[in-house]
Amino acid sequence: MRVTIRAPRPDDVVPYSEAVRRSAEHIGRWNPVEPDGLPDLLSRQGVGLRTFLIQDRETGGLVGKCNVANIVMARFCNGVLGYDSYVPFVGTGRMTEGMRLVVERCFAPAEQGGLGLHRLEINVQPDNERSVAMARRLGFRHEGFTPRMLFLQGAWRDHERFALTAEEWPTPVR
Repeated sequence: MRVTIRAPRPDDVVPYSEAVRRSAEHIGRWNPVEPDGLPDLLSRQGVGLRTFLIQDRETGGLVGKCNVANIVMARFCNGVLGYDSYVPFVGTGRMTEGMRLVVERCFAPAEQGGLGLHRLEINVQPDNERSVAMARRLGFRHEGFTPRMLFLQGAWRDHERFALTAEEWPTPVR
């Protein structure tokens, strides 16, 4: 693996801001561009939201970020993945490597340092070909279409829904 994943820390504020600014054109078509948003994201970490930074092993640069949001345990054990990749690592395969590590961590039992989830979702705007390809590369199955799902860039945006359970993951967790 060329990447590692870890929780964000306060000392990531400057490198995160720089990565988001550098990647604004890449991110901005699909997601809000919030270079100064890490302090707020750090303050919201908890049982319903976990953020992972994907970091290049060789340079230490930020490859991307993945939020595991709307985490619900009990009988559901579900979370929703949302992710951004950062320039200059876009298109190098590192984001896919990092997302594999995130999915593995999500499905790993809590006693092994994981989140203990059973099901993950990814919701992607239909024209976001790179994110649709990411969901498919990770083995997520298409579940359907949700009209006007999220308010982004001043309008309600349609999304394609993808999901994956622990039993479907290449390294099943039981």
